[in-house]
Amino acid sequence: MMAEEMSREGDAGAAFVLQSKGKWWHAGFHLTTAIVGPTILTLPYAFRGLGWALGFLCLTSMGAVTFYSYYLMSLVLDHCEKAGRRHIRFRELAADVLGSGWMFYFVVFIQTAVNTGISIGAILLAGECLQIMYSNLSPHGSLKLYHFIAMVTLVMILLSQFPSFHSLRHINLVSLLLSIGYTFLVVGACINAAASKRAPQRDYSLESSESSRIFSAFTSISIMAAIYGNGILPEIQATLAPPATGKMLKGLIMCYIVIFLTFYSAAVSGYWVFGNKSNSNILKSLMPDEGPSLAPVWVLGLAIVFVLLQLFAIGLVYSQVAYEIMEKKSADVSKGMFSKRNLIPRIILRSLYVMVCGFFAAMLPFFGDINGVVGAVGFIPLDFVLPMLLYNRSYKPTRSSAAYWINNSIMVVFTCVGIMGAFSSVRKLVGDAAEFKLFSSDVVD
Repeated sequence: MMAEEMSREGDAGAAFVLQSKGKWWHAGFHLTTAIVGPTILTLPYAFRGLGWALGFLCLTSMGAVTFYSYYLMSLVLDHCEKAGRRHIRFRELAADVLGSGWMFYFVVFIQTAVNTGISIGAILLAGECLQIMYSNLSPHGSLKLYHFIAMVTLVMILLSQFPSFHSLRHINLVSLLLSIGYTFLVVGACINAAASKRAPQRDYSLESSESSRIFSAFTSISIMAAIYGNGILPEIQATLAPPATGKMLKGLIMCYIVIFLTFYSAAVSGYWVFGNKSNSNILKSLMPDEGPSLAPVWVLGLAIVFVLLQLFAIGLVYSQVAYEIMEKKSADVSKGMFSKRNLIPRIILRSLYVMVCGFFAAMLPFFGDINGVVGAVGFIPLDFVLPMLLYNRSYKPTRSSAAYWINNSIMVVFTCVGIMGAFSSVRKLVGDAAEFKLFSSDVVD
């Protein structure tokens, strides 16, 4: 323990950003914000590639596997803490347990790609929410998507100055409530749409070509992996006041109660009404390009406002790993968190990071199409493979034990799913490439 503490003596990333002060319910708030986001409005679209039976099976099995996976990772973190090595970063945990220098850099690369991708996506989607509201209020207005992205980026720069992950706990409680709020507004809007005279004809048939059905199914599975993924559980557990043993399980149970309430209701209501015509964002299905909305405008408007507000929280949560890395290199832990020596570099570096994310969001308004690729090559290794590997190496279950076979089966199945998902998602990306325009004012579905 002494060596671990000495190595952290000058670690400003640990002292400032990953402060260990939280209660178990704070971890629950952070986890819920990391997992339950506006991407759940993509679930009807994911069902479109799978159908009812396979859609329910995948949604449920992925929920069970991720809960099990996150629980195993919390056990590994507890195991290391009891042995005198409290890890507060995913990369350090992986390198310690797996005993490989390259594993440290592998996790850094994957985690950075995922977190930066989500930060870019949050800014893009928030800009799109503002654009939707603006185009309804001023149909012939001159403002473009990148103008709204610039506005969102400015707000994110201001919010990025919250000094630590723990300081986001109240924001993430509001985020949890917002996710429940817009889910049930969308469910109500779908029920209203089903009862209206302009309700779309319901068709739940899959694509006619067998190869297209297979590729669509794997793309849908990759999307679900991205929706369930978080990739920052060790950093969230780091915010808990030690000893953290047992606290993470309570946070996970809280998070998965919210997941059950939101994921199933959004998936079922959206796919029930729109079937294989479901848009990649169910709000767009409820607001067709031609004709009036299929639900009261105030309901959809309120849902969009809730989504917009939650996106700021999501952007903040997924930026914490980048801020922790920057602060570890730039801050002086012997000075105060709010000293001039540390405050000025924090403001500059965090503002630059958000501006870079905002620039890419404006330049690449087809980022939603990369969601499946991110799920396949990012979240699947971090959330479906590594936790089982870490558990097997830490606890060393015998070859005859159920845990050994369950963990190895999950690793093999999801490695194959990740490879197929990446291939099918890249295939869709290439197929849509003709529609991609840099700095476009329209987001490609």
